[in-house]
Amino acid sequence: MSRDNLPGSGRRSDGLKLPGRGETILVVDDEANIVDLVRMYLEREGFRVQAAGDGATALEAISRRPPALMVLDLMLPEVDGWDVCRRVRAGKAAPNLPIIMLTARDDDVDKIVGLELGADDYVTKPFNPRELVARIKAILRRVQPAFSAEAPVRVGDVTIDPARYEITIAGEPARLRHKEFELMLALAEHRGMVLSREQLLNLVWGYDFYGETRTVDVHIAQLRKKLTGSSVTIETVVGVGYKLVV
Repeated sequence: MSRDNLPGSGRRSDGLKLPGRGETILVVDDEANIVDLVRMYLEREGFRVQAAGDGATALEAISRRPPALMVLDLMLPEVDGWDVCRRVRAGKAAPNLPIIMLTARDDDVDKIVGLELGADDYVTKPFNPRELVARIKAILRRVQPAFSAEAPVRVGDVTIDPARYEITIAGEPARLRHKEFELMLALAEHRGMVLSREQLLNLVWGYDFYGETRTVDVHIAQLRKKLTGSSVTIETVVGVGYKLVV
């Protein structure tokens, strides 16, 4: 399948929209100047921006019409960012909604908790708005089912279907978040091979991902929980990385 862009169409040759061509980004922050700054840079790139000044308003907006991605401040009035993320992941409206968290503290604990709750990425305030836009584009490129022509990948009792963005573990459908799905697919496509954290970052998050290798560890831990009872396991090769084995 050709993946060349179609000039002027806003779509790739496989019919999927390109990031920045009309997708709605929900920006949740109680600081109006930050919302205005992010809005300006996103709209320059062709995104539509919806704003919410508190967690409750954000949850209501998602339930009405889920956006393509949410930029979520942690320190919000009434319902904070952690609780918003938790409710989105546990809800039915948009459980796989991509989320970038904003935190005012460069604290590893905040980042790890956010990732464990299901955030796809995090940005520390003050931030470069161009970098935030780059992260948004990188995530949107990877959450779209771009590999729809690929056949399912089978490893042991795990079947991964990139076309349908579905996975079964021990014969039962499993609910994986976007990055968990892509990480599992990357490991399955390289089954038996040891992949370093840096290689996994490049394969799953892309070269334009600005996170840390700790991000991989958190997602591996979540995948291991979901593989409980399966014939497939993720082994740690100390000092090197991870590999998928049956």
